[in-house]
Amino acid sequence: MTALAKSLAAFLDTAPTVALVEVTEAKGSTPREKGAWMLVSPDAILGTIGGGQLEFLAIARARELIEKNIATGALDIPLGPEIGQCCGGRVGLAIRIAEPEDRAELARRAEIEDAARPHVYLFGGGHVGRALAAALALLPVRTVLLETRADVLEGIPQEVETRLTAVPEEAVREAPAGAAFIVLTHDHALDFLIVSEALAREDAAYVGMIGSKTKKATFKSWYLKNGGDERRLARLVTPIGGETVRDKRPAVIAAVAAAEVIAALTRAT
Repeated sequence: MTALAKSLAAFLDTAPTVALVEVTEAKGSTPREKGAWMLVSPDAILGTIGGGQLEFLAIARARELIEKNIATGALDIPLGPEIGQCCGGRVGLAIRIAEPEDRAELARRAEIEDAARPHVYLFGGGHVGRALAAALALLPVRTVLLETRADVLEGIPQEVETRLTAVPEEAVREAPAGAAFIVLTHDHALDFLIVSEALAREDAAYVGMIGSKTKKATFKSWYLKNGGDERRLARLVTPIGGETVRDKRPAVIAAVAAAEVIAALTRAT
């Protein structure tokens, strides 16, 4: 079961009665698009339709339906000063108690959404690798962390797939088109091998390597001597996260690099 499907199943298991809130119309500037949805139970929510006063009103209406056992409801909300939200657009919402067929349809949609998520491959579970795994676990991507050391894979967020392998570069060859590759192992020679494989993937959305100016120069020399070319080399992002934030703490590097990867994946799609 995939990440979103797991979250959905866990939520539904603890909530016998839930209301489904869906955006049916989104005109002008709105927080979310048509089709966005959330689930509301008497004491919890899953998902979002954009937050703010809009979501507050939707949650209140959904809980009213649950409390009064009303099957359906609707809201048509102008996002203006009257509700304290200045987007300027207009949102139509359909709200209904989720029946068994709704739950089944949501599970199907969650599987489809998860399957469509772009893949991000992290090579290396050191300090920055673990911080990146934690950051990417919160984002709409399918993250795979590969390591050659078994003990390093302990304590990784459950949303992140982990693989113990002696030949991590094989994952590059098997990855789907449009994947992102982030290389930060404990071994520079292994880094170079994996990056070389990733640069050979013309369909990669992002190829990044942790490092320094010296490591970058060393890799360039090695890569060009071993059959690489300048065109492919130009696609490599190193150091990951760029040089706009000169902070070497793992969590900071991870935050900047995660944003960089998401931007690249968005451009690719």
